[in-house]
Amino acid sequence: MNDSFILRDRIWREQNERVTLSSNATFAANSLGRNIDEEPDAFRTCFERDRDRIIHSKTFRRLKHKTQVFINPDGDHFITRMTHTLNVTQIGRSIAKTLGLNPDLTEAICLGHDVGHSPFGHTGEDVLNEILDGGWSHSENSVRMLSVIEPLNLTKETINGIEKHPWRYEEPPYSPEGLICRFADRIAYLSHDVEDAIRAGVLKVEDIPKKITSVLGSPGKTWVNSLISGIFKASSSGDLQMDDEILSIMHELREFMFEKVYLREETLNQRSEARKIVETLVMHFEKNPDKLPENYAQNQSDIANSVDYVAGMTDRFAISTFEKIN
Repeated sequence: MNDSFILRDRIWREQNERVTLSSNATFAANSLGRNIDEEPDAFRTCFERDRDRIIHSKTFRRLKHKTQVFINPDGDHFITRMTHTLNVTQIGRSIAKTLGLNPDLTEAICLGHDVGHSPFGHTGEDVLNEILDGGWSHSENSVRMLSVIEPLNLTKETINGIEKHPWRYEEPPYSPEGLICRFADRIAYLSHDVEDAIRAGVLKVEDIPKKITSVLGSPGKTWVNSLISGIFKASSSGDLQMDDEILSIMHELREFMFEKVYLREETLNQRSEARKIVETLVMHFEKNPDKLPENYAQNQSDIANSVDYVAGMTDRFAISTFEKIN
């Protein structure tokens, strides 16, 4: 019996992708590369390096103190932007492994897809979008955070997947792994946001339309499995897509959540306070650019530099900073 370890270096891993992955997969050896050329790692593929760089970044670590839906929830089990990201990553990797796509690229994209989110979730995003000429989006800011504010020199495939993961983009990511993130993101947030709403007493299980539960089953793991299965069922032809019935139900679930949870009165009241905090902080640092950390004092307008800084804040840091300047 041979007790020695088997060293599987980058060359072996790249060759193994050729053997184990679908012809539709994005192969590390064929990557479009990085904006700044680098020597390849001895053991990791380029996509594995992307994944590791994101995990070890300060930008990623701050996700644990950023809101998903409920601001300052009373309880330990509510989803944060970090736990959402981990859910998306697990779902994305499972889809990639089942379809023979590249799990390492999928993981890198999923881990980085929300790092650009502002404090207070989409409320903060709405405020920054109104303030900044040309608009502001969390996906584009994710790219900025990982390329400019904390430059990681990620591969072009990872950057494209992060930037194009929202459904509002008509042009999808150019890799199937990027498209996986688009589906995994929606599957994750619709599933866990319902659970959080039930936990918070905002919803009861019986409030969910029977049309939805009859197809997806009970909220939780069953929903996730049903939604993922809808992708497997429809993607056998080689195009990554979701079964029409499941996709329709997913859209109905999203509309239900907007009506009953995301746009309910209490949520809107929380959003009003969050909006005030973000607006105040942006205006403060625009007028006091000398208060900005060095890496945020980029060669831009004062308002753009201020937006960069505020967008990177966690909820609690935004609140404490707001309290200090008031």
